[in-house]
Amino acid sequence: MTETANRFLEIAVPAVTNLKPYVPGKPISELERELGITDSVKLASNENPLGCSELAKEAVRAELAQVGLYPDGGGVALRNALAEKHGVSPNQITLGNGSNDVLDMIARVFLAPGLESLFSQYAFAVYPISSQAVGATLNVVPARDYGHDLEEMLNRIGEKTRVVWIANPNNPTGTWLNGEELEGFIAAVPSNVIVVVDEAYIEYVDEPDYPDASLWLDKYPNLVVTRTFSKSYGLASLRVGYGLAHADITDLLNRVRQPFNVNSMALAAARAALEDQAFIQRSVEMNRAGMAQMTAAFEAMGLSYIPSVGNFITVDLGRPAAEVDQGLLQAGCITRPVANYGLPNHLRITIGTESENSRVLAALKQVLGK
Repeated sequence: MTETANRFLEIAVPAVTNLKPYVPGKPISELERELGITDSVKLASNENPLGCSELAKEAVRAELAQVGLYPDGGGVALRNALAEKHGVSPNQITLGNGSNDVLDMIARVFLAPGLESLFSQYAFAVYPISSQAVGATLNVVPARDYGHDLEEMLNRIGEKTRVVWIANPNNPTGTWLNGEELEGFIAAVPSNVIVVVDEAYIEYVDEPDYPDASLWLDKYPNLVVTRTFSKSYGLASLRVGYGLAHADITDLLNRVRQPFNVNSMALAAARAALEDQAFIQRSVEMNRAGMAQMTAAFEAMGLSYIPSVGNFITVDLGRPAAEVDQGLLQAGCITRPVANYGLPNHLRITIGTESENSRVLAALKQVLGK
C-alpha cells in the first residue's frame, strides 16, 4: 500500500521539508523503456552533442588500472593545470563534483537561517535549492527582459544579504551581461557580501564585450567564479567543475568539501580536456551553426524566442509547453519544459548536431500543426 504522506516530515528540518528537488532531464533509456521506442534524440540538458575529446577518453581508459584506489583528494594535478590556465594560485581553486557541488559549498559556508540569498527570477534552480536547504531566506529579484536587473538587485542588498548569485550567461534564458555592467555591479556590492558569477557556458559566448569574471579576482576579494567541464568539454557524466576565488574563501570552501568529491577518471579527463582546445573550437562552431538553424526555423514557424548566447535556446510556444512536450516525447524527442522556472509556455532546447536539430524541429512543427 502506498502512503500519501511522509511520516518523517515532522522530524525533518523545516528548510528541507519545503524544498522542491531539482528535476533532471529525462534520460534516453527511460523514455525508450516507457514508450517502447528506439533511436531517440535528447536535447534537454545542454550536453555537448560531440561528446568529449578523444584525449579525455584516453585519459579515462588509462586511469581504469587504478580504479581500486581512492583518487587524489586534493586534485593537485588538475588544480595546477587550472591555476596555469587562469593565472592564479592553486590555493584559489576549489574542485567540485560538477560546479553544482561548488555552489552548494558556497551556500553551506556563507548562508544560514536569518541570512539572505539574492538572485534573479528565471535564475538557475540550484541557487534557491542550495540556499533553502541551509535555511536561508530567498530574495528573488524580478527579471528584466528575461535577464538580470542589476540595478534592482543592488537595491535589494541589505544587512542580512550574504550571497548574490549571477549566471552569465543565464540558464535557462541564455541572456547575458556585458563587462561594464557586471563589473560595475560587483564593485558596488558591499565587501561582506559574496558575489558568485556562474560561467558554466562561457566557452560558447561569442560577444565582443562579454567578460571573463575570473580576471577580476585580484580586484574583488568577495568574488567567486564557477566553471564546469559538463558543457563544452563534454564531461557531464563524470561530474567535475571548479570555483575560483580569493585564497581565504577557497580555504573556507575546502573545509566543507567532501573527501574525494571528484573521482580519478574525472580528474584525469578534465586535465586532458584542457589540452584539446581544437575540440572546444569544433564544439563552438557546431553550436553557432545549430543556433542559426534553430532560430531560422522558429522564425519560419512564427515562434518567438529568447536570444541566447549559450548552447541552448528557450522558445515561446504560445501555449502550455507541457502538452507540446508530451507530443515531442512520443516522437522520440526529449527537450526541457521550464514551467518550474515560471515560464509555463516555454521550452528550452539544447543545440545539437544538424541532424538532431532537424529531427526535433520537424517533430515540433508537426506537434504544433505549423
